[in-house]
Amino acid sequence: MNRQQLEHVIRAAGDIANDDDIVVIGSQSILASHPDAPQVLLASTEADVYPRNHPERADLIDGCIGEGSPFHETYGYYAQGVGEATAILPSGWADRLVALRNDNTRGVTGWCLDPHDLVVAKTIAGRDKDLVFLRAAVDAGLVQVELLLARLATVTVEEPRREAARARIEATRRG
Repeated sequence: MNRQQLEHVIRAAGDIANDDDIVVIGSQSILASHPDAPQVLLASTEADVYPRNHPERADLIDGCIGEGSPFHETYGYYAQGVGEATAILPSGWADRLVALRNDNTRGVTGWCLDPHDLVVAKTIAGRDKDLVFLRAAVDAGLVQVELLLARLATVTVEEPRREAARARIEATRRG
């Protein structure tokens, strides 16, 4: 997914949910801060979103422009309607959201995760694709290891899971 495609998803999700504020919590939120992010970070064809003022309408988004929908079949990308609790995020993440609003979003604001918050969430999830994302974001200089570790320290999660995430982040220092 590229920036224009994300803007399209934000615009469509806003229209469907009748909400001018759409939160983007998945990997494609990187596009708000880094529209020309490395291709490896843009591999996903889905944007994880929910309406900020009407989170209960996330299922409506999923049903209208989600995976397998006519929207998906037409454009090759789609929205995954999710909830705020889908990602495990650092404290204060909502205060650091990055606004994506322009002519292409037609008045709808996409509130995208700060890159460090996004990478911490992906590192905690720990799937292979998340670890590729972590490595690529660090290697491209889009995030700093020290800030990732500081944000990780604020996450409410079981200590073994935090330690595993810390080890994954530390491993990026060793190449």
